[in-house]
Amino acid sequence: MRAVCFGELMMRLVPPGYLRISQADRLELTFGGAEANVAVSLANYGVDARFVTRFPNNPIGELAIQTLRSMNVDTAHIARGGDRVGIYFVEKGASMRPSKVVYDRKHSSIATIEPGMVDWDSAFDGADWFHWTGITPALSDSATAVTLEACQAAKAKGLTISCDLNYRKNLWSREKAKQTMTALAQYVDVMIANEEDSQDVFGIAAEGSDIEGGQLSESGYRALAKRLADTFGCAKVAFTLRESFSANDNDWSGLLYDRAADSAARSRKYSVRIVDRVGGGDAFGGGLIYSLLSGFDNASAINFAVAASALKHTIEGDFNRVTVDEVKALAGGSVSGRVQR
Repeated sequence: MRAVCFGELMMRLVPPGYLRISQADRLELTFGGAEANVAVSLANYGVDARFVTRFPNNPIGELAIQTLRSMNVDTAHIARGGDRVGIYFVEKGASMRPSKVVYDRKHSSIATIEPGMVDWDSAFDGADWFHWTGITPALSDSATAVTLEACQAAKAKGLTISCDLNYRKNLWSREKAKQTMTALAQYVDVMIANEEDSQDVFGIAAEGSDIEGGQLSESGYRALAKRLADTFGCAKVAFTLRESFSANDNDWSGLLYDRAADSAARSRKYSVRIVDRVGGGDAFGGGLIYSLLSGFDNASAINFAVAASALKHTIEGDFNRVTVDEVKALAGGSVSGRVQR
């Protein structure tokens, strides 16, 4: 199995523990980014995971590539050029104080990528799946053009294409997102979203839910998934469903709608004590792609994806450093957290 992911990998800077950025006298450096996080998950599961992006020819770009290689991600098709690697700062929340993310990513190398800089025919050689998110076209008009270029090349080669809507209000307006993503969604076979994305991107909300109040309607999300699948021709639509009680405690589940069967599977719900929630949705995407590539039925696929993302919430950093066996154990009911000897 081979999957190709396209997007931005950024340097992640975090104060120790629960310090606020204004308190910090040092920052911990790692890397993270939505599509790279998915590639790392897939590599952990034994998939031949290839990541495509653009990095500058400088030591930071080299460090980013080395980080991906250390996670067994194929970096052979990364384009080189531009001036900088994007940066983001994470301030971890606690109790009623939410986590905060501050971006410093303007004019990053991938934001200045242009059509023709990636040999997509070569990048997709032997691949079964192509994954991207709504973050990538939000970076710039030229990044939008390259995303379209990639989708067209992937579709021509018969790859399954997945997209996590991943709306980021700091990158573009809802109007621009709707215009751009409506055009790109026609290429998508598997659409992934959280409980807010569809409303933010397409102006379509699930009925009977109060996101701020932590009340989610399963029937409302089933109907929303069907509407998205019918509108864009997607084979499947998946939602992560987060019920947030505080920055530390969430209930976490998911739903997978199958258009051909006109049916939806709902996962088990987990009560999660959060260590680091950044990358949780990407871990869901990685788990879903792996399970669908592996031929899981819909119920098994959504349960694997949700279990994978629940585990990610317990791990520091963007990357989900878990194995297939660990995910299967949780999905199978091993939720006690007892010491493994």
